[in-house]
Amino acid sequence: MWFRQDLRLTDNPALCAACERGDIVPVYILDDEGANRWKMGAASRWWLHQALEDLTNSLNGKLQLFQGDALTILRDVAVQTNASAITWNRCYEPWRIARDAAIKTALKCDGLVVESFNGSLLWEPWQVLKKDGTPYKVFTPYYRRGCLASVTPRQPMPVPKNIRIAKNSGQSLSLESLNLLPKINWDEQMRARWTVSEAAAHQRLDEFVLDELQDYREGRNFPDKQNVSRLSPYLHFGQLSPNTAWHRAAEAGAFITNEQSLDTFMSELGWREFSYYLLYHFPKLPTDNLQARFDLFPWAENTDADLKAWQRGKTGYPLVDAGMRELYTTGYMHNRVRMVVGSFLVKNLLIHWHQGEAWFWDCLVDADLASNSAGWQWIA
Repeated sequence: MWFRQDLRLTDNPALCAACERGDIVPVYILDDEGANRWKMGAASRWWLHQALEDLTNSLNGKLQLFQGDALTILRDVAVQTNASAITWNRCYEPWRIARDAAIKTALKCDGLVVESFNGSLLWEPWQVLKKDGTPYKVFTPYYRRGCLASVTPRQPMPVPKNIRIAKNSGQSLSLESLNLLPKINWDEQMRARWTVSEAAAHQRLDEFVLDELQDYREGRNFPDKQNVSRLSPYLHFGQLSPNTAWHRAAEAGAFITNEQSLDTFMSELGWREFSYYLLYHFPKLPTDNLQARFDLFPWAENTDADLKAWQRGKTGYPLVDAGMRELYTTGYMHNRVRMVVGSFLVKNLLIHWHQGEAWFWDCLVDADLASNSAGWQWIA
C-alpha cells in the first residue's frame, strides 16, 4: 500500500483493497525529485512530519519511509517483500499523473497487479463534462448542473478490520532523516495552533458541523468570527476524506434550521473539487493565465521592496498586514483575508500573481497546487 495524500486509515479505498488481498507493506515516499519545482514548502513539510508520525503510530510503528525516485523504491520494496500487488489512491497534479502512469506501466511489466482508487475527490474530473463533452470553466454550472446531477458521493468506508502488516523490508528511513522540520524555531505558534492527526481531523469536523455550521453562510465572511471549518490542511494531506466531510455535514444538516448554511458549505467542498477539475483539464493552471488576455498585462517593475513588505506584513494596511503575519506565524489565513491580501498584491502593488502563489506555497500548511493556483488565477 503506497500512501500519498491519504494519510489516514478511515475511508481509504486503496488501503481497504490492499487489506482484502492479505498482508500489507505500508509505504510512504518523499519524492522531491519527481515534484521538482512543486516540492512541498516549509509549512507543508512541517505538517507532513506530524501527519507521518501520527500514521506511523496508527500502524503500530510499521509505516515504511523512503526518499527518492518512487519507481525505483517501489520496485525494490516489491522484490524485498515478495509483493504481488501495489495499490494507491490517485493524485491529480500534472507531474504526479505523468509519473504515476509511467510507474503503473513499469510495475505491470514487472508482473505486479497495480490498482489505483479515488480517495481524494467526490467526483473524478472526467466524470463531469458539459453535454458537448468539453470541461466546464465556470463554477456554478460545473457544480449545480454537473456535480449535483452526477452520482451521489459514495459513503465513507470504515477502517479495515483486517490490517495485517507483513515483515518490514528492513530499509525504512527514520522520520527525522527526512528533514521535514525547520532547523530554526519558527514553528512555535504553528505547534500551539494545530493538532495534526487523523483523530484531530475528525474532532474538528464534528466541532464545526455541530457548533458552527448553523451560521456558516454569513459567519464565514467575517475574519473575526469562528465560522470557517479550518479543515483544509486535513483534507489536503488526506487525514480526512471529502466523502467523510460531505456526509457528516449532510447528517448534521438535519439538525440545523439554516439550510442555506449547509448548501454553502457543500458548495465550498465543490470549489475544492472545481480546483482539481481545472488542474486536471488545464494542467498549465499553475503557470499560465487561464485567460490569455492577461498575458500582456503591464506588471510593475522593481517591486522587490514592495514584495518584501507584503510578505512580512509591513505594508501599512492593517488588515493586509494582520493576514500576512498570521500566515507566517500559523501557516493559515482566513479565506476572505486571502482574497484581500491577494487583491492588494495584484491590483494595488501590480505584482504578478506568481509571486503571491510562490509565497503562499511556502507558508501555508494547506498549500495545495490545485487550490492555490485556482485561487490566484481567480484573484488576478
